[in-house]
Amino acid sequence: MNILVVGSGGREHALAWKLRQSPHTSQLFIAPGNGGTASLGTNVPIADTDIVGLAHFAQAHDIGLVVVGPEAPLVGGLADALAAKGIPCFGPRAWPAQLEGSKAFAKERMRAAGIPTAAFQVFEDLATARHSLRQAPLPIVLKADGLAAGKGVVVAHSLAEADAALEAMMVAKAFGRAGERVVMEEALEGEEVSLLALCDGERVAVLPSAQDHKRVGDGDTGPNTGGMGAYSPAPILPDDEAQAVAEQVIVPMVRHLSALGHPFVGVLYAGLMMTAHGPMVLEYNVRFGDPETQPLMLRLESDLVELLLACCQGRLDPATVRFSPEPSCCVVLAAAGYPGAYRKGMPITGLDEAAAVPETMVFHAGTAIQDGQLVTSGGRVLGVTARGRDLVEARERAYTAARAISFDGCFFRTDIAAKGIRRTA
Repeated sequence: MNILVVGSGGREHALAWKLRQSPHTSQLFIAPGNGGTASLGTNVPIADTDIVGLAHFAQAHDIGLVVVGPEAPLVGGLADALAAKGIPCFGPRAWPAQLEGSKAFAKERMRAAGIPTAAFQVFEDLATARHSLRQAPLPIVLKADGLAAGKGVVVAHSLAEADAALEAMMVAKAFGRAGERVVMEEALEGEEVSLLALCDGERVAVLPSAQDHKRVGDGDTGPNTGGMGAYSPAPILPDDEAQAVAEQVIVPMVRHLSALGHPFVGVLYAGLMMTAHGPMVLEYNVRFGDPETQPLMLRLESDLVELLLACCQGRLDPATVRFSPEPSCCVVLAAAGYPGAYRKGMPITGLDEAAAVPETMVFHAGTAIQDGQLVTSGGRVLGVTARGRDLVEARERAYTAARAISFDGCFFRTDIAAKGIRRTA
């Protein structure tokens, strides 16, 4: 069948790479794609937020499955537009996609479904928010309600810091309309971990855990990014405990949405804090994580096309979801200045040397082909991902490959997976 992948990052390259391996895949299209996806199929110059354009393309090219990477088209109703044309879409419709599109909506659904999460309040008025802030213990977490590219969260350790965050979100509109409402919640202590599950509206197939590294610098320092690396599984949530945790944080939400008449089809991603009192949901995403998808796809042994189609058709069998027991690790190579301003168009070298490292894949995130030369086109440029007999070997292979690659201003964190290795030592 013909398949369309929507998106342009490392997540989409990893998904396209796995979809391409399936005997069910005929033509593979990626919209808009990147320099890496171009070698797997046909890049299509349609923005991932162009709902009408994507739906028209899918209909015109006899697409049998659309796989949506980013959250914005899902929140914008791409799955609904495709359903109207009878085209299967792996990704939820707009109503359940509000789990990621609105922090307030997600917290209210968690409360209704009895899912463990931090106590919270929602504000639309600055004066009221400031008044409540002075009654709350510090530190306090402030979140812009809408989509803010992973950057709309502030953990404030002082009143001055919290006031400044409220001012930035609600008055200065630092995150646009996303900050018109603000969620204020208690700060949780513990270690973060990502737990994803495939969903067909009723059934859930839990994937191995993963741990992202959001801060730009070693030791979790500096500003938040889209993610500087990830590894799977995370020892804080081993494979043999993932199902039990999913029964607390994923299964109840899927049942709740189904009971409301809005079945969730796609990936439900729970960002968790593993506290002394058990797992607590920090946030939900309604799509594959980036960069968590890269190490997960390197471990996946099942046919991805079959799994995603089964979800779309309401016949998911969790027993068919198989992963290698070998851990994997992804190291993100970024452009100088990221997550702030950065240059583009810098030639990339060393990919052949990196590819020679055993059990390693280099997934492209911010790359493009100009005049036959692979160049940088984004802040997160490459996701160097490797598998190994244990996490130590997977990490060593990823870093060996990462050090073989070069472009002007290239940098990466040197401590990806170190936390997991310490936990298993």
